[in-house]
Amino acid sequence: MSGPYRWLAHPLYVGSSIMGAGVVAAVLVTIYLGAAVTAAVRSEEAFLRHAFGERYVRYRTASAGVAANGERRRRFSAARAMANREHRAAIGLAVAVLLLLLKATYNGAFWPAAGTRLVRPGG
Repeated sequence: MSGPYRWLAHPLYVGSSIMGAGVVAAVLVTIYLGAAVTAAVRSEEAFLRHAFGERYVRYRTASAGVAANGERRRRFSAARAMANREHRAAIGLAVAVLLLLLKATYNGAFWPAAGTRLVRPGG
């Protein structure tokens, strides 16, 4: 006679239906974005081929892992990554993870804060 039961006989089923509608919407959005992005990529590829001709074809071939002379491109190099300062992204990720761990520890997600007692269900 109170809460959601005041308006609905079965609020749990209504909530489940809303979640189901959200899943359907997510699937539809995914299908739409997949089709839209595919169409955009094809359109842009056609434009770039028309605008740049053979230069664009060589670029695409090289970016696909084959150099212009037909040889495979170089493999990953840690020295090159360091020279390009790409290690900064890894350091940023590590700092972010450490901050999240610190926040989780402070909030007691991993173990209870000092002075609190663990309460076990049924005990």
